[in-house]
Amino acid sequence: MLDDPLQPVHGGADGGPEPLYDFSTNANALGPNPVILERLRRADPSRYPDPLYRGLRKALAKAHGVAWEQVAVGTGTSELIHRLARWAPLRGEVLLLAPTFGEYARAARASGLPLWEAKTPEEFLNRLPESRLAFLAVPNNPTGEVYPFLQEAAQRAGGALVLDLAYHDLLEAPLPLPEGVFRLYSPNKAHGLTGVRAGYLVGPWDLTPFQNLAPSWPVSVYGEALLWGQLEPEARAWLEATKKELFRLRRLLAAGLRGLGLRVLESPANFLLVWVGGAEEVARALRERGIRVRACTSFGLPEWLRLSAQREEAQGALLEALEEVLKEGAWAGL
Repeated sequence: MLDDPLQPVHGGADGGPEPLYDFSTNANALGPNPVILERLRRADPSRYPDPLYRGLRKALAKAHGVAWEQVAVGTGTSELIHRLARWAPLRGEVLLLAPTFGEYARAARASGLPLWEAKTPEEFLNRLPESRLAFLAVPNNPTGEVYPFLQEAAQRAGGALVLDLAYHDLLEAPLPLPEGVFRLYSPNKAHGLTGVRAGYLVGPWDLTPFQNLAPSWPVSVYGEALLWGQLEPEARAWLEATKKELFRLRRLLAAGLRGLGLRVLESPANFLLVWVGGAEEVARALRERGIRVRACTSFGLPEWLRLSAQREEAQGALLEALEEVLKEGAWAGL
């Protein structure tokens, strides 16, 4: 239910049968990354991982140029977001810039923390010095915006500024990030392996107390394999090779939607927004035709769908079905 502030609303699985085509998640549609997939096949599920993930955290730390104590791993970044909201040094006012990923607000509410939802960048920057925990997605989900004020935000932050980099690796031109901030990484999206739940946090502080907030073994051997594998040069090369095609597919999708007379907001990553007038109704009608899309009602954008770049066959099916649905539409705005 959308009126339940603790009800998770994400793309991906919806409890129904598998769709013919899935535009609802922003994972790399050209995945899975074969380099990481081979690591997953070699993973040994009969053993426990190191409970402190020392080798993995040291490798991640080396890749980011920090001490290994400044790296924490978790069961995906959603889990890390909730853990941040429970961490004693950061308990207080939670600030976000709406519309954005709903897990930030959900974590604040679940932990009983005051939630400030800024409506403009100016309001966000003005409230930053008073907040204990602030989130910015780079690029933002669902709008795809890349905010030009990251350096200023890092300087103004009174508590912790967390940059969620779930789609940063899928930007056409990844941008430099400020120092002194927390960085959340979700490599499963860029590498097309969203079913493997693993992410990590890099911080400017010692994260040992934060890592200890997790239950024992929060990351499975398969999650370890993902986090190790995404560091390999061959895995990074595969990702870079897919990006050119992903951006071509995004532009192709945008052109097709505009050809239907629809307003499109392209992101600089692998997804876009399209105005359809009644997102929930359109999403349901498309789902009945075997196509899953992401209605943006939970983001506060009830007239928009978020769509990821998919292969041409999928795009053809979507455009044909969407044109049919829009012609049949009897809801307000269409």
